Amino acid sequence: MCLAVPSKIIEINDALAKVDVDGVVREASLMLLDDAGIGDYVIVHAGFAISKMDEAAALQTIADIRRILELGR
Repeated sequence: MCLAVPSKIIEINDALAKVDVDGVVREASLMLLDDAGIGDYVIVHAGFAISKMDEAAALQTIADIRRILELGR
């Protein structure tokens, strides 16, 4: 199973981005997206940003995931 967590682009170097995943910074390829920029939220799968996501929806998804994790404790 794959869980898609919204990731915010914080830096871009050629086709490689640094993304913030709720405080954890990772690298993701932007080779599959034409118009991603710093500040955009993306869905990353297998190291590739595969789609952009609306900021409001991304923030709501992150909040929902936090609530789910809190309920599991």
